[in-house]
Amino acid sequence: MSLRPIKRLGQHFLVDPNTIRRILAQFDVPPDGRVIEIGPGSGALTEHLIVEHPAMTAIEIDERAIALLSERFPTLDVRHLDILEVDYASIETGSDPLWVIGNLPYNITSQILFRILESPRVVQAVVTMQKEVAERLVATPRTKAYGILSVLTQLLVRPRICFHISPNVFRPKPDVWSSTVRLDRPPEPAIAGLDIDHVRTIVRKAFGQRRKTLRNSLSEVVEETGVDVPNEWARRRAEELEPLEFVELARILTRHNDRNS
Repeated sequence: MSLRPIKRLGQHFLVDPNTIRRILAQFDVPPDGRVIEIGPGSGALTEHLIVEHPAMTAIEIDERAIALLSERFPTLDVRHLDILEVDYASIETGSDPLWVIGNLPYNITSQILFRILESPRVVQAVVTMQKEVAERLVATPRTKAYGILSVLTQLLVRPRICFHISPNVFRPKPDVWSSTVRLDRPPEPAIAGLDIDHVRTIVRKAFGQRRKTLRNSLSEVVEETGVDVPNEWARRRAEELEPLEFVELARILTRHNDRNS
């Protein structure tokens, strides 16, 4: 049984053995590590992963793929779920760390990434995505690619582009190049002690009007918190700030209620 890729699911199946080996070489999992594969499709990565990690879990939305995987790997724990609705904290019982791997659908890559980033149990992810998105993850201030995804990614994990992948190794061939990225979560994230929703709001508001100064782009946050943007920050723009500076700014703009609690 073979799978015909479904366009609306953003399916591009990896078919090159050498590329598969290169991806797996980036995945640094202990023998007893809890592995989750996102969108296994026909099982190109799965057939190698399940040998070393028989207790792995596969998350798949395509019922045809589930049937194929169940036939090829009878012992595989494959779950029919929408990856955008998965709570990594409850996908495995207990509090064990999780290692995630997968070829992400281009049309929902950012949404999947945010789910991974905001799940503290995920200690490492090796994911393949559109090259343009990968470059945004590691972008630096004052560059076109630098934005919300860059800041939030770099505050929560250590992103690294492992290598780029030609369209020729996928079926069907995508119109763009891809990249495999490794995300490692540090023991103590930069935003430790802060409300992630508060940090996310500040980053989103600041970049929502990236050409405006922080005094203007963060006016709604100032109104909500009752804390003014200090003069030394007021004339700066979001694209000028290093990720850690957003942490400092978030601490300054902490709600009065939070300070008094």
